[in-house]
Amino acid sequence: MANTVFPTKGNLIATKKSLSLAKLGFDLLDRKRNILIREMMTLVDKAKSLHGEIEVTYQKAYLALQRANITLGVIEDLSHSAGIENGIEIDYRSVMGVDIPKVRCTSTLKSNEYAFFETNSQFDAAYLNFNRAKELTILLAEVENSVYRLADAIKKTQRRANALKNISIPRFEETVRYISSALDEKEREEFSRLKVIRRTKDKADKQKDA
Repeated sequence: MANTVFPTKGNLIATKKSLSLAKLGFDLLDRKRNILIREMMTLVDKAKSLHGEIEVTYQKAYLALQRANITLGVIEDLSHSAGIENGIEIDYRSVMGVDIPKVRCTSTLKSNEYAFFETNSQFDAAYLNFNRAKELTILLAEVENSVYRLADAIKKTQRRANALKNISIPRFEETVRYISSALDEKEREEFSRLKVIRRTKDKADKQKDA
């Protein structure tokens, strides 16, 4: 690139400005990447915690369901009384330009989906634990989707930062050196030319005076 730029003061000023902007862009991308990484690591820790809690909740739910089946007989008919959840809504929040989902669940299911006189405490425990597992699964889906989006944004940000650091900035620096060197050489040549002209003029003046 350096050799394709004509070495003028105007091009030197323009290239230095481009170099300054490239360095500023790299700094901003580096800050963005660090913020996104911190946000992602926080969510990764949250996802690990949720995985553990969901596993424990499902264990409790299936144990209670097993006991309910033993004490009440197979409760498949009762399971059909459960409705379909339609209360899930998704909004987004922005983290450094990355849209992060925010999932809300306002349950549309009735609190008395089943008749209490046909069930027992084990069935209640199964119902409550499965409902809790549903809430945790919704939250986990939000967190894991956020981690995926952040990881993708971090990869893109890193790619842009690397392009500036390893390609654009060195190229601009090389161009600045090339133009500065060419201008310095041109100034030295001009200075030498002026010295020769001055010496020739002084010599001519002396001959004229003689």
